[in-house]
Amino acid sequence: MQSYKTLQLEQLKNEYAEVKANYEKYKAMNLKLDMSRGKPSAAQLNLTDGMLNVLKSGSDCYDENGFDCRNYGLLEGIPEARRLFGELLGVSPDEIIIGGNSSLNLMYDTISKGITHGFPESEKPWGKLDKVKFLCPVPGYDRHFTICETFNIEMINVPMLNDGPDMDMVEKLVSEDDSIKGIWCVPKYSNPEGKTYSDSVVKRFANLKPKAKDFKIFWDNAYAIHEIYDEGDKLLNLLDEAKKCGNEDMVFIFSSTSKISYPGAGVAMMAGSVKSINYIKKLLFAQTISFDKLNSLRHVRYFKSVEGIREHMKKHAEILRPKFELVLNMLKNEIQELEIATWIEPRGGYFISLNTMEGCAKRTLELAKEAGITMTPAGATFPYGKDPLDQNIRIAPTYPPLDELKTAMEIFITCIKLASLEKMLSEK
Repeated sequence: MQSYKTLQLEQLKNEYAEVKANYEKYKAMNLKLDMSRGKPSAAQLNLTDGMLNVLKSGSDCYDENGFDCRNYGLLEGIPEARRLFGELLGVSPDEIIIGGNSSLNLMYDTISKGITHGFPESEKPWGKLDKVKFLCPVPGYDRHFTICETFNIEMINVPMLNDGPDMDMVEKLVSEDDSIKGIWCVPKYSNPEGKTYSDSVVKRFANLKPKAKDFKIFWDNAYAIHEIYDEGDKLLNLLDEAKKCGNEDMVFIFSSTSKISYPGAGVAMMAGSVKSINYIKKLLFAQTISFDKLNSLRHVRYFKSVEGIREHMKKHAEILRPKFELVLNMLKNEIQELEIATWIEPRGGYFISLNTMEGCAKRTLELAKEAGITMTPAGATFPYGKDPLDQNIRIAPTYPPLDELKTAMEIFITCIKLASLEKMLSEK
């Protein structure tokens, strides 16, 4: 296999003709394959089916203190859930709120509270300021960007380096501009690159000296225990590090069981300093009586302990590992020597991030769509949907069965080749 970069014009034309013929064969198959989002497969969802039998008619629905979980009350969540998920995130029970079924909802709601009320350190609510800005490590999570767009928050790109966001840039920007009120972070197995922030990066976050007194770190630890291999990445505890610097009020941590139990029927959680959590609880009091305590009770009784959750996640890994290895091996065998794309090999999380040649991502996914493959749109991993180099593609291998995934990747790889050859021929 020869690098496309070394081919002469006639060789490029011949290769293009061959790849185009293969592509047309795939198009003629009229396939409909979905790699659009990082969804658990049916096999993964089946792992938790026993939870559906934990509570039924006649079940004991009281928490460990005798509170009836069928009734109103306990805004912060039942004590055993706060203790279990607090241990999972490395915080104490008084530093966590057990929410509903979605951490995204908690993140949206927290931003909304900043807009309407501000935070204890705020001179005025964010909504009364001329400008509110957020730092966005890129490539990143599209739903974070959507929240900012919804509230007309200006987004500033911060490049992701090998060990996390460019902290030189983060430190400089937040120290100079008090309209920068926060930063989005997926610190372990980042979306989409699968990178984990180094100890140094976490410590620099904890030591930030922002000009805005109400600057907040939105620490979306969605993949905290989502390992693919037995030896997963280790992430330093941000809240502990921030306490050492007196910056604990700057931190909001979010997570959920969406990819542990059931998406849309899991348990979400939000953590931070006692001061921050009490403030959020005060505002939540006007909004709701409590979240779904029966679902929390169901989760606690099913998993029993953090070790129980970790053992459960090993079963997820057994399903996911072959899918990730299939994708990575196909990329290595089919296009690595062609020098038309690069990618990152994650040790956990739900995605593989691939960079095409500059200017080829949109065309690659356009071709894929025409051939029946649905993927995350090009540009989605950047604010406003604008990838400045038009090269990043988020591969989501988790949902399809292995045989469908193999077919989807064969077509996707063909599309990368075709888009690359089109670009190279146009430049000759």
